Amino acid sequence: MNIKPLSISTILLSGLVSFSTIATTEVAVTVDDTATQETKFNAYLETLKQEAKEKGITDATIQAAFKDVVFKPHSVKADNNQPEKKLTLDEYIPRAVPAWKIKQAKRLYHEHFDDLKRIGETYGVQPRFIVALWGVESNFGRYTGNHNVVGALSTLAFDGRREALFRKQTIAALQIIDEGHISAEDMKGSWAGAMGQCQFMPTSFLAYAQDGNNDGKKDIWTTTADVFASTANYLKTEGWDDKYTWGRQIQVPHGIDPELQGRDAEKGKYLQEWQKLGITNLDGSSLPKLNEDIKAWLIMPDDEAGRSYLVYNNYNVLMHWNRSYYFALAVSTLADEIVDKN
Repeated sequence: MNIKPLSISTILLSGLVSFSTIATTEVAVTVDDTATQETKFNAYLETLKQEAKEKGITDATIQAAFKDVVFKPHSVKADNNQPEKKLTLDEYIPRAVPAWKIKQAKRLYHEHFDDLKRIGETYGVQPRFIVALWGVESNFGRYTGNHNVVGALSTLAFDGRREALFRKQTIAALQIIDEGHISAEDMKGSWAGAMGQCQFMPTSFLAYAQDGNNDGKKDIWTTTADVFASTANYLKTEGWDDKYTWGRQIQVPHGIDPELQGRDAEKGKYLQEWQKLGITNLDGSSLPKLNEDIKAWLIMPDDEAGRSYLVYNNYNVLMHWNRSYYFALAVSTLADEIVDKN
């Protein structure tokens, strides 16, 4: 049984032992706990290796993937200490989509336009949304994480809080290496195992990653064409429709029924139905009358006092990518700042 050592200040206040005894005792317990943890972790790795073998992963891949794997306390600490402070959208959007990021997004959009146009047409996704996701997820590939993915995932599986999830992700990571898309040494990602410039978890990689430049590999770490194609494939597979955008910021009448909010299927209404309920564009003008009306959902992430939006199904697809209203609105906001050529 691991016993957490009492703090020095707590024991000193009790007046039970001397400072020298405290220091010696605490170090001994900490070292013993660490050694026990490492032993248990190494034993757990053997169960992962055995499962991998049973699922057809080669011995060479298993040996290479686990060669330098050690317990990663940082991953456990980060998983247990997610940020609690909640920003409002008025605070969050300028931070997530600052002017410099908009400028970079426009530049990179034009720089990679040939690939983006080709991939956008292949998958039916507007290129500006591909670039926006790229920018919000990894700052256009600059921040992808430098953690050993197999090590991070094995640690989180061993921790036990969400063992089934992270054990599955570990096996998926091994399959990716085994298929030759990346070496074990080069498979780097976040503390939680999200990988590459589009920050796919390993199971998402297996489901959605694409070879965008036809070189036989799906490289979301260094090959932008693969990043773009993988992003577009995810969106299209989850229901993206390039005939439409994501939604619009709107004004709602004071005292609107809060039960109208939400993205449940039955809460979707056509734009003109929302118009009749007193909802307008942000500038007070009428909602558009389209040849083919589109269903929209009302969301007010910061309650009625904050920003309000009518969102379309494409926004719901962005929520499949990341279940955060704020994340999806950051991507949508950045996409709106990028002008399509077509």
